Amino acid sequence: MSDTYEIHALRYGHDGRKSSQNFLGGDSHDVDMPLDYFVWAIRSETRTFVLDTGFSADMGSKRGRTLIRPVAEGLAAIGIDHAKVQDVIISHLHYDHAGNNDMFPEATFHLQDTEMEYATGRCMCHKTINHPFEVEDVVTMVRRVYEGKVCFHHRDEELAPGLSVHHVGGHSRGLQVVRVETARGPVVLGSDAAHFYANMERAQPFPVFDNAAAVLDGVRRMKELAGQDPEDRIIPGHDPLVLERYRPVSADLHDIVRLDHPPRTP
Repeated sequence: MSDTYEIHALRYGHDGRKSSQNFLGGDSHDVDMPLDYFVWAIRSETRTFVLDTGFSADMGSKRGRTLIRPVAEGLAAIGIDHAKVQDVIISHLHYDHAGNNDMFPEATFHLQDTEMEYATGRCMCHKTINHPFEVEDVVTMVRRVYEGKVCFHHRDEELAPGLSVHHVGGHSRGLQVVRVETARGPVVLGSDAAHFYANMERAQPFPVFDNAAAVLDGVRRMKELAGQDPEDRIIPGHDPLVLERYRPVSADLHDIVRLDHPPRTP
């Protein structure tokens, strides 16, 4: 029997940019289309998982991004002590998903074999490919391997009843999405398999990728995993619309929303 989980999306950062920067081939309208940065907390009655670890204030400054709320503070606001988290899922090793390396001292990190191979292999000799990675984040993950703190996964695997990871690649070669069983049915946390709802709706990928065809196939795979009403059950990784479509946990925490609840009625 599957467990049922609650899911919180926690916005921690922001980047103002134009729509032409968010689509392969650009966008003729070139309107304001900012990125938000999220991590996700997944909880059942017995287990807590954190999906991705974000970036620090120093990394935000280095990369020209705005840190809105440190990840540790966002987790604390919903009752999660980062130092006691036992399981962290890393969707992929880009700087905005695999930073804050001292934040989860007790955790096992769940990562695709392919992502570690990619981030430490010959492709990283090319600046145009390695620029979304921070070498210290990758080196820290290698150290965790030697400390016995990384659990590697090959393609599709169940981590716990009702929670599974699925390799899609595309944006990064070892990118994995997470399927979560909730009270409203399965929800797929896409991370960077789609940055925006519009990337899926237009079938026009975000212009940072390892394989564009795999990005498009990854959207198809997420729709299969989501089942009925995939438009409401796939959560993109960087879209500010997530905060508009889902209700905040409280008036004081408007940038933390519950994804296991149905989206707001338009």
